[in-house]
Amino acid sequence: MANSTVRGHTLIWLSFIVALILQAAPWPGELASFRPSWVLLVAFYWVLALPHRVNVGTALVLGLLWDLMLGSTLGVRGLMMSVLIYIVALNFQLLRNMSLWQQAALLSLLTLAGKVLEFWAEYLVSDVQFDPNILWSGVLNFLLWPWLFLLLRRVRRQFSIK
Repeated sequence: MANSTVRGHTLIWLSFIVALILQAAPWPGELASFRPSWVLLVAFYWVLALPHRVNVGTALVLGLLWDLMLGSTLGVRGLMMSVLIYIVALNFQLLRNMSLWQQAALLSLLTLAGKVLEFWAEYLVSDVQFDPNILWSGVLNFLLWPWLFLLLRRVRRQFSIK
């Protein structure tokens, strides 16, 4: 029992590390605004699948790691992820009962709200300009969610993560 718990935690954090690496991967300049929010999408999946394991505290740690990785103001993405994961965790049963495309639409809207929240938090501490092109990532998140959901569900079932 303890071995499967450790293995489950390890695989969950391994998926977060892969998401952080994908988030940091460079994109060509003209496509950078289309970069999906890999960390958010993976966190959304684990909160929906295992809300007793992945929660607001995990989101805060992930957001802080994301801030450290990007070298931005510490806590901005931690705040954003904590708020969004709280909303998802609060309504996880409702979200679980939606179709994949309905989940994708709702999670895409949440990531757009997260981008706006991230901008507001950055704006409070520094002089930044809002770039509306960053909102295009919500479209790509919408298209990626069903595929990522099915991939992570297969991993969760194959390795019996509970």
